[in-house]
Amino acid sequence: MRSLPLPLALTARLSPVAVLATVGWALSSGPLATVPTAGAEPSPTKTAAQSASAPSTSAVSKTYATAPAPCRSLAEKTITSLVPGAKTAGREIPSTDTAVRRTCSWNALKGYDYRWLDVTFDLADSADEAHRSYLERVGEKSGGGTVPGLGAEAYSVVNLTTEDKQQTREGVVIARADNALVVVTYNGSDFETKKAPGTDEINKGAIKAAKEAVAALGKGQAG
Repeated sequence: MRSLPLPLALTARLSPVAVLATVGWALSSGPLATVPTAGAEPSPTKTAAQSASAPSTSAVSKTYATAPAPCRSLAEKTITSLVPGAKTAGREIPSTDTAVRRTCSWNALKGYDYRWLDVTFDLADSADEAHRSYLERVGEKSGGGTVPGLGAEAYSVVNLTTEDKQQTREGVVIARADNALVVVTYNGSDFETKKAPGTDEINKGAIKAAKEAVAALGKGQAG
């Protein structure tokens, strides 16, 4: 099998695995192309503004007291499907306060095909505070749309970036359930063709992971 040089722009993303012990990536901060979620509602900015003006019914609500273990938030079959070749145990990212913020990552290179998946739980003191944080995050990621039936409110966006002629497609899902935010990041690249996976594949994968992660919130329910 011929060896292929990996682009320098990927050096910060890959964790040390056998075939890429010193190689990885860092996605650029600004997407070169934005792909709206299929069937999404128009204009996330408008959606955010409408949500902000809606009356609050849960100012002091705090359903979730602690963040669940993120590396156990997804089914093993989900991990092996989305990140072929990854260790299902995942790797939890160090946090300054694991009671309110926890993240787990899975990544693997199978052949020339690379996938990366992150699941993050962020807990706020109230549903209103979590809602404001949700709106801020959605406002930073334009071009996507709402995800019906996921938590109290949810949003997904898929972006395509190209660095050193290597494409990477990344999907982000932000979901709120009462005072908790769930953020899923899922991306992939093919180092042989230098192409990225399709929009639909990345978007559906991110939403699937987000649904399981939101369901896992019950393990940290208050009272």
